[in-house]
Amino acid sequence: MQKIRTALLSYGMSGKVFHAPFISFHPGFELIGSWERSKKLIREDYPSVKSYFAIEALLEDDVDLVIVNTPVETHYEYAKKVLLAGKHAIVEKAFTTTVAEAMELAALAKERGVKLAVFQNRRWDSDFKTVQKIISDKVLGEIVEAEFHFDRYNPLLSPKQHKETANSGAGILKDLGPHLIDQALCLFGLPQAVFADIRITREHSLVDDYIDILLYYPDFRVRLKAGFFVREANPAYVIHGKKGSFLKPRGDVQEDDLKLGRKPNLEDWGTEPKSKEGLLHTEFQTNMLLENVTTLKGNYYYFFDEVYNSIFNDQPEPVTAQDGVHVMQIIEAAIHSNAQKKVINL
Repeated sequence: MQKIRTALLSYGMSGKVFHAPFISFHPGFELIGSWERSKKLIREDYPSVKSYFAIEALLEDDVDLVIVNTPVETHYEYAKKVLLAGKHAIVEKAFTTTVAEAMELAALAKERGVKLAVFQNRRWDSDFKTVQKIISDKVLGEIVEAEFHFDRYNPLLSPKQHKETANSGAGILKDLGPHLIDQALCLFGLPQAVFADIRITREHSLVDDYIDILLYYPDFRVRLKAGFFVREANPAYVIHGKKGSFLKPRGDVQEDDLKLGRKPNLEDWGTEPKSKEGLLHTEFQTNMLLENVTTLKGNYYYFFDEVYNSIFNDQPEPVTAQDGVHVMQIIEAAIHSNAQKKVINL
């Protein structure tokens, strides 16, 4: 199998947890190294790879694919350099800080004939895969409303300075928001309009840490919420249809397993505990059905598998640059809605 020579633009948490384990596990990729500005850590985990002193050195090397996993406010600058160097790119969420930046990167990738994917790994979470199947199977009937949560209880500010300093990429809207927005668009497509309430709730915080976004579709509504003061978690997914409801707690185990150093595989990886099963209450063939639903397995491996097919078999990227543009359109609309206290039409 021909390998995609892959490099990272940082080896912090995202590089160590979400990227390097899958790149090193997938037979179609070869981990070449990472740009490391101060701490030199990647060779502790992967002794044979390179630690680049500058992005220019990385881009001049024999690298096919670059993962832009730096702070959000740098995504546009670094992704543009990668594309101009003729390399394929995966860009972390949030894709960029503005719609204009996202559209420019999408056009540049097309012009240069390279692949550009957005790393929306939560599409391959076990809980979302299960919700996706419930909706595609139409067991709830016509959808009336849906509510997605990414809740945490953490009143303390992050030790990562770029997350708490007021800048164009900081705040929960561009941190957890892209996960929720991308999942909603993946299931339902673009809405007609957006209304948003964006707030600061933590003491001494300089960036938004609470979002409540309402997406308007012709016949139903989707609400997306995230915040840091939810000690008792709501269901992560609540979907109500004209025949029934499905409630699912957040239960994907991949991030926790990866942080513990566990290695991905294709057998039992991403298997949720039974205690996290979703509850389905619906009408099925004139009978009422009330049961727990076995959760599908999650696996971020398949994102990289589709990236491989995209590059070598000219298939669409698993999450396209246009998908990234659409997420940024919702984010910009949410910002305008919050500022103007009104519904923003798309």
